[in-house]
Amino acid sequence: MPQSLTHAIGVIADLAGPELTSADHDFLQQPELCGLIFFARNYQSPQQLQELTAAIRELRPDLLLCADQEGGRVQRFRTGFTRLPPMLTLEQIYHRNPPEALELAQELGWLMAAEVRACGVHLSFAPVLDIERDVSRVIGDRAFGHAAETVTRLAGAFIAGMQQAGMAAVGKHFPGHGAVAADSHLALPVDERPWPQLQTDIAPFAALIQSGLLAGIMPAHVVYPAVDPQYTAGFSALWLQEILRRQLQFGGLIFSDDLSMAGAASAGDYAGRAQAAAAAGANALLVCNDRVAAQQVIDAARGLRAAGEFTALSLAYLQGPATTVVDAARQQQIRQRLAALWQE
Repeated sequence: MPQSLTHAIGVIADLAGPELTSADHDFLQQPELCGLIFFARNYQSPQQLQELTAAIRELRPDLLLCADQEGGRVQRFRTGFTRLPPMLTLEQIYHRNPPEALELAQELGWLMAAEVRACGVHLSFAPVLDIERDVSRVIGDRAFGHAAETVTRLAGAFIAGMQQAGMAAVGKHFPGHGAVAADSHLALPVDERPWPQLQTDIAPFAALIQSGLLAGIMPAHVVYPAVDPQYTAGFSALWLQEILRRQLQFGGLIFSDDLSMAGAASAGDYAGRAQAAAAAGANALLVCNDRVAAQQVIDAARGLRAAGEFTALSLAYLQGPATTVVDAARQQQIRQRLAALWQE
């Protein structure tokens, strides 16, 4: 890692459509911007995505280009890409044949990462490390399992596949979003469980940190009163600095979850959210679906840097290899396995 992340901040924002506009050209030139995240509205075909990412690289070759390409419900690029199953599908296989499930998890991690990277996107925010408890409206079948050991092993195999394709892994949503019903995109969830139960949810994060498999972590917009009754994990120095940094010894990148989500509104306006996330220990401030809000977060980051409180964040070290070529034979073999899986 080329820099200390203790006081480094930058902003990850998005684009309105499938190609760059003149307004985008001006927006992208701001040095506080260190990455972009793509959504389904930015995608039409693999060729179009390759052209878009190439155009962005011409302007800002240092930007980290990201997406949520988990599989199942959360897959931004679909037509022309392999339709990945929900990760909870792997749990069913794991219960009857652990080696088969782990091998398939690794293959899915490779396939996801290879296909995305072949189009010029560097990073997918994956894997989901939440433990599914059959109550969450937003996690559900995005999780790898109902037990910490299952999640840890399957997600670890998935990461191994991602790494084969040259992609870093970002675990989410620390310390665990699976035990609250509310969707933090729409509300402010509160997880009332005591600390010993929260430790169960932390276990996959802790194990994969210890194994050195996580380049980044994204905290949840959830309040956990047993640790911090005032702030969500993403705005809490207790969670990010005391527990994640000091106790779990995580030295990688902390991405805020989207600051435009309803769960982030507790920190005030967008400048307030940016300042709160940075003060808590987040490095990359993610703001989506609102260009005005993104500019406010960029302005806030600029002010924090100008005051000497924070240094500039570069995410270029997470871009991975310059090019990725998909192994067509391996891709086809995995697709055939998935087709057979759907027929079971």
